[in-house]
Amino acid sequence: MTTLRIGLLGTGPWARRVHAPALAAHPGVEFTGVWGRRAEAAAALAQVHRTRPYESPDELFEACDAVAIALPPSVQAALALRAAGAGCHLLLDKPVATAVPEARALVVAADRAGIASVVFFTARFGAQEGEWIAAQAAAGGWFTAHADWLGSVFADDSSSPYADSPWRREKGGLWDVGPHALSVLLPVLGDAETVTATRGPADAVLLTMRHSSGAASSATLGLTAPAAASGVGITLRGTAGITSLPRRQEGPEVAYRHAVDALLAAVETGLPNACDLHFGLRVTEILAAAEESLPPLVPDRR
Repeated sequence: MTTLRIGLLGTGPWARRVHAPALAAHPGVEFTGVWGRRAEAAAALAQVHRTRPYESPDELFEACDAVAIALPPSVQAALALRAAGAGCHLLLDKPVATAVPEARALVVAADRAGIASVVFFTARFGAQEGEWIAAQAAAGGWFTAHADWLGSVFADDSSSPYADSPWRREKGGLWDVGPHALSVLLPVLGDAETVTATRGPADAVLLTMRHSSGAASSATLGLTAPAAASGVGITLRGTAGITSLPRRQEGPEVAYRHAVDALLAAVETGLPNACDLHFGLRVTEILAAAEESLPPLVPDRR
């Protein structure tokens, strides 16, 4: 297969900024078309990238070899299940779902259909971050790790295009940025054998894990940090000393292009990518366990 026909499901800010431009520009892809929950938005996005809108997901599936999805997790899971049933390879956003049964059903469907899958964890597909993660996993000997993954999407001074996202408002930083932190910590430290979580201010969650390597890790996750306090940092400490995740030098569009490359390779070789649906399921299981361990919300009496 010299080119892969890929259709896009979703028309929101992330689809417009990252998915659609990358698919339209990729030399190994025929950007087949767009479906969205708002027909007018699908038509507008398709026009920008010189492709066509589709009236239903199933019509798009029939015209494609693969689909990329840029939709809320609950919507993504149901549509990805239908796409897998239609034999389409899958390029998904994180988290693949926010309910473990939905994620497991998707894995079963993909395995049964024999399709390739890639889940877009931005750090894993960034050139510098990906190289650093691989190097630290090879080095081993890590004792502890800490991650800060703090956005200001819902801060009072926010100008984020995602501030109107209902699913982020409902699920908070644990589910939105938690997958990013796990995508870095798990390949370096091993699977999470124990998981606990506690609440911080606003939507912030402090996640703690014991890993199969014996290392312990913690992560502070949130979407309501003041803009001046937002940012990403991961530090590892072990026998090799102290090292930190390098600062990203490129936009998410470049990382997404690498994710498309990964899907093309998985389709061509038949070999699963490390960030496939099985890994996406494991991330969902860990986040669900963390959510279950959280204490009940205390009403704000101020």
